[in-house]
Amino acid sequence: MSRSTLRSRVVPSTRRIVIGSAVVLATLGLTTTVPASATAFAPSATYSAAPPSTEQRADTLDGFVIENLPDGIGTPSDFEYEWEDVSFRSRVWETGPDDEGAFKVDLTLKTLRGEKLTDLEAVKDFLVEYEEKEPGSWQLTPVKVGGYDGLFAGDEVFYFIEPGVAAEVTIDHDRFTDEDVLDTAAGFHPESTN
Repeated sequence: MSRSTLRSRVVPSTRRIVIGSAVVLATLGLTTTVPASATAFAPSATYSAAPPSTEQRADTLDGFVIENLPDGIGTPSDFEYEWEDVSFRSRVWETGPDDEGAFKVDLTLKTLRGEKLTDLEAVKDFLVEYEEKEPGSWQLTPVKVGGYDGLFAGDEVFYFIEPGVAAEVTIDHDRFTDEDVLDTAAGFHPESTN
């Protein structure tokens, strides 16, 4: 996959996360102020973060345990958003800032919940639309993730848990391997499953 193809695939998803995050912050009435002399990504800008939630400390996300993470990932942040009647809960690990003040996403874990997620094929169809894929062009390999049926595409794997529930794991394929994404996915499952 070429860099431009990867960028065109990532940008729409990133845009949705940023917009969803802005909506959540606006809904909560949260704002940030930055001095006029500071730029959005200036290394000298002051950033603060809330302490990790109880769920982050307990290594769970939306009723799913997180048992295995690759070494070298950055700081986690949690997000909640909805698209086309499917709700998402995600935890995103980022490293940075680099010399230019940018952050890079290392790993994302997501739960997806919605009535339209009736089986693995329905999850795939939903994600094709959500991630703005060309139908038929997404090269997916069937895999087992724990006891769940899933589809794997190098930097991401998604899998069907039960009607109305699915999970997805994406990873920075420049830094991590196919084995890393599959091992992480195998350790991301409902709490009731061992």
